[in-house]
Amino acid sequence: MANLAIPVVDLSPFFLGDEDGKRKAREVINEACCLYGFFQIVNHGVPLDLMSRGLKLSKSFFESPVEEKMNCSPLPGSPFPAGYNRKPNPSYEFAEFLVMLQPGSNFNVFPANHPQLAEVMGDLFNQFANIGEILESILSESLGLHPSTLQEFNNDRNSDVLTALYYLPATEKGKMGINSHRDVGCITFVLQDEVGGLEVQKDGKWISVTPEKGALVVNIGIVLQDEAKRAQRGSFKTD
Repeated sequence: MANLAIPVVDLSPFFLGDEDGKRKAREVINEACCLYGFFQIVNHGVPLDLMSRGLKLSKSFFESPVEEKMNCSPLPGSPFPAGYNRKPNPSYEFAEFLVMLQPGSNFNVFPANHPQLAEVMGDLFNQFANIGEILESILSESLGLHPSTLQEFNNDRNSDVLTALYYLPATEKGKMGINSHRDVGCITFVLQDEVGGLEVQKDGKWISVTPEKGALVVNIGIVLQDEAKRAQRGSFKTD
């Protein structure tokens, strides 16, 4: 199946006030959500140099010795395991991740020898939160709802996280980065490096999501999928 099956949507009309462009973009997003639950966005307002720095700095962190990374292990009492973690079985499924809660959280843990990483991840967190609000409005209208519906439903930002991830390459022996899964929550943004590797399953077939320069991948999570179904039945829950 062709890579182009996962559409790339230009969000510039929403910043320029182009009503016809907005309408066309909503149509593409609505179809993509119904068919795949995935689409890519460009001209989204997140600075490209900031995304590039985030990828570069996180790569440098993951290349550090394990002992240094373990110094960033989650703190006791954290509501979510912010900091460094790794999946335990490198012979099958392996991933390393550095998780960040909202900027300013006392539970965020960053390496002392990578001083710029905390600042860049904090900036990315805020940028993704901003574009998330725009997409919530777009998706609400795509569902035939008031533009503020999803923002009101998803107004608690305490569950938002930003995660830097590193996966080992897949091998012929079956080693892989992570098994197939569905994301929880409402919306997930994925910033891929040039290596790529993300695939989307549709009708039993896997579609490669080829990295587009400057693009963010958008995944509609389980919560939004379920609430969208309720909305279509006229019973959207907002409390």
